[in-house]
Amino acid sequence: MPRTILVVDDDAEIRDLAELVLLGGGYAVRKASSAWEALDLVRRAPPDLVLLDVNMPEMDGWELLRLLKADELWRDLPVVMFTVKMEFRDKVHALQDGAFDYITKPFSPEELLGRIDRIFQSLEVST
Repeated sequence: MPRTILVVDDDAEIRDLAELVLLGGGYAVRKASSAWEALDLVRRAPPDLVLLDVNMPEMDGWELLRLLKADELWRDLPVVMFTVKMEFRDKVHALQDGAFDYITKPFSPEELLGRIDRIFQSLEVST
């Protein structure tokens, strides 16, 4: 059974492109267009990893990351921040808040798959 990745981004083109790349890498994909929708999907059927955009209306990715990490049920859920912001301090902020990684857009398919594959490999090693 393939691992499931939840792609959370308010930009439909980014969601669809990430889905295409991830499906090509053998992953199952669910998509959410907002942090609220993502939170609902995580509660109903937790994915194996969340690919989370930072800049979204209503609730941004930082707030959703904090909510997930504050909840004992979701604390260990791997979250990868996914953003056009390329400043080093944003990456440090993401990692300090509990994100597993930080991928900037635009992304290459190889980079996205490689980084996600490494996260799953490291989780298998640590269990």
